[in-house]
Amino acid sequence: MSTDAALSLSPAPGTHRARAASPWTAPAGSGATMTGDRRSADEAIERLYLDHWDQLVRVSYLMVRDLGRAEEIVQDSLVALHQRWDRLEDHAHAVAYLRQSVMNRSRSALRHRSVVQRFLERQSTPTTAPSAEVPLLVADRRRRVLDALDRLPRRQREVLTLRYYLELSEAEIAATLGISKGAVKSHASRGSAALRTVLQTIDADLREE
Repeated sequence: MSTDAALSLSPAPGTHRARAASPWTAPAGSGATMTGDRRSADEAIERLYLDHWDQLVRVSYLMVRDLGRAEEIVQDSLVALHQRWDRLEDHAHAVAYLRQSVMNRSRSALRHRSVVQRFLERQSTPTTAPSAEVPLLVADRRRRVLDALDRLPRRQREVLTLRYYLELSEAEIAATLGISKGAVKSHASRGSAALRTVLQTIDADLREE
């Protein structure tokens, strides 16, 4: 399997849910009135929600591997952007700010999860028998590809996710992650090479099963 083919995979079946109703849409016939500034912010966030919700949830899901948490992260990022809309220096960069916010919150969620997992591991008794679901999970190609992505260093994983799932340019990735275009190229090259090696191992294992 090529790196491009592997990264074209969407989240596992059953992880996609219907998009929730936008919290910025006023109920029909409500008679609600808004100031010009408030209307401008609401309309802008509504447009961002409609245009980018699915992609951003998908990217966050690839980072945190939890659909519900990914949706919360994107929702919180939209709310934060709405709250500071009037303070943005350039509204044309709102999408870049939103992507950066989602990536930062996804990183924070991962850090929090790792702390919790380490605590639970110290408190729990080792399990002697594997779950009955383990063989099914191991045999699932989609899970293996996502696991392979998880094994990459954080920055390589972020660059590949933004490049292949959001199809961002090097300049857009650099702006989202706060790194240089040269660093984006380096992380993309190293990450792709490492991922190809892992995927070759996965394919070899599948052929033996």
